[in-house]
Amino acid sequence: DGVTVNLLLPGRIATDRVAALDAARAEREQRPVTEVEAASKATIPARRYGTPAEFGASAAFLCGAPASYITGTALRCDGGLVRSL
Repeated sequence: DGVTVNLLLPGRIATDRVAALDAARAEREQRPVTEVEAASKATIPARRYGTPAEFGASAAFLCGAPASYITGTALRCDGGLVRSL
């Protein structure tokens, strides 16, 4: 029927929510937030959080004409955080 169904799976994207989660963890563990952020980023092969613009570009691609033949896929936008295919 011309319907495509895809998933866009975010990893750690630099949003207010991720900052709040890092701050809460820092408070809970009584560590500097910069240390918590660095530890979190160290678990990501890209060694950084994604940007909202990167996530948005991924979504725009999946919703656009260049991806009109893509269906039934799960696209990770996670900097390599999930280490499987």
